[in-house]
Amino acid sequence: MHLNRLTCHELVEMIKAQTVTAEEVVEHVFRRIDEVESKINAFISTFKEDALEKAREIDRKIRRGESVGLLAGIPVAVKDNICTRGKLTTCGSKMLSNYIPPYSATVVEKIEAAGGIIIGKTNMDEFAMGNSTETSFFGCTRNPWDLTRVPGGSSGGSAAALTSDETVLALGSDTGGSIRCPASFCSVVGLKPTYGLVSRYGLVAYANSLEQIGPMAKDVLDCAMLLTAIAGHDPRDSTSAPRSPYDYTSAINGDIKNVKVGVPREFFAAGLDERVEKSVLSAVSILEDLGATCGETSISYLEYVVPTYYLIAMSEASSNLARFDGLRYGFTAKCDGDWNEVFSATRSEGFGEEVKRRILLGTFALSAGYYDKYYLKALKVRTLIKREFEKALAKFDVLVAPTMPILPFKIGEIIEDPLTMYMMDIDTVPVNLAGVPSISVPCGFVDGLPVGLQVIGGFFGEEKILKVAYAFQEHTKFNLKKPEI
Repeated sequence: MHLNRLTCHELVEMIKAQTVTAEEVVEHVFRRIDEVESKINAFISTFKEDALEKAREIDRKIRRGESVGLLAGIPVAVKDNICTRGKLTTCGSKMLSNYIPPYSATVVEKIEAAGGIIIGKTNMDEFAMGNSTETSFFGCTRNPWDLTRVPGGSSGGSAAALTSDETVLALGSDTGGSIRCPASFCSVVGLKPTYGLVSRYGLVAYANSLEQIGPMAKDVLDCAMLLTAIAGHDPRDSTSAPRSPYDYTSAINGDIKNVKVGVPREFFAAGLDERVEKSVLSAVSILEDLGATCGETSISYLEYVVPTYYLIAMSEASSNLARFDGLRYGFTAKCDGDWNEVFSATRSEGFGEEVKRRILLGTFALSAGYYDKYYLKALKVRTLIKREFEKALAKFDVLVAPTMPILPFKIGEIIEDPLTMYMMDIDTVPVNLAGVPSISVPCGFVDGLPVGLQVIGGFFGEEKILKVAYAFQEHTKFNLKKPEI
């Protein structure tokens, strides 16, 4: 039996029943990493010996009859912009290629408290700025469905590791689609929570007002289990919402009869691949067959979402990344000049081209004379977009749309065209601007390449989107299809 191929809920049951040991599960995962990692490049670092020791401790607790938690013995891969105490946290950048944080993110602490085992840090676009995982200092991650194509980004390593069975669960972060894009491209489940539901303490900041840490998994139930483990208020995060612990696995059972599903026409505009559109509309028909009431709706101002998002995100990035000066931590350029010359050389050599582009554009948008014209105007448009989502979600329980407008593309095919790369985020960034939750669930294949269905909910409406996604998954079983690597 290939234990690494099983789901979290299957393995937890087996581990607690002592049918298998946590150590065996971890061993199977690392055996798989040894087999395929040279082809996939999903991980920046792995922690085999540490993971095995933690697995043995879980097994000892079970034998003693002690409580071991919701994720007992389950291997979890963590995106490399989430701090892990005493372990490399690079953000996929040369700038932090030697950085070892002195503390762990709240989500990491919660996973370990629930019995989860951190097995490694996954590859990502540098500082989470990208949607293909091509901008990583550590090389591009490859899509397990087609090794010549991208896995999506920026959490591409986490998605690829799940698809190739190199992990059982994974964490990603989502600023403008960075969980949902790779979930769609790799045919896994990825959930971007409501802003404030999951603590951002220990997440290396890109754009504070937009980003959220979220769960990625092989199926919806596993996603709900991981969300249950990591959600909840954190006093160390000033943006954390005062929410009590909740078991999201309890929300997914039952049918979706009379659930009102809105289909915003603006998500099916020009630029959407006809084959993707066909798959998503077929998914809408399936939801109707399952008893949901589906109807068309409209969300105004979506033609402005991409410029609005990038103005805000780049402006916040310009401020956040000013802290990387080469003096306190991270990479320092070899330079004989004064502080200004060392600072300039460090940032020039330490950051990649895409990161530097976003810092420059963000600095421009915040500069005197342009702040009101660009950044402030973008904030006003963001408010309008948020209100549009609130109006639509007052009429419908959930909204559905394509996760990505196109299929996974070839490595190197679009990376030199930043505007095209930015426009690919058109279906995901509205959710981040509004702050609402969204999940991507596999909804089919086109020429052997995955397509994702995006289910969007109202504020703290994770239960509803999980319920709809689970009903769709259980009827279609697209999540069970696996690539040959």
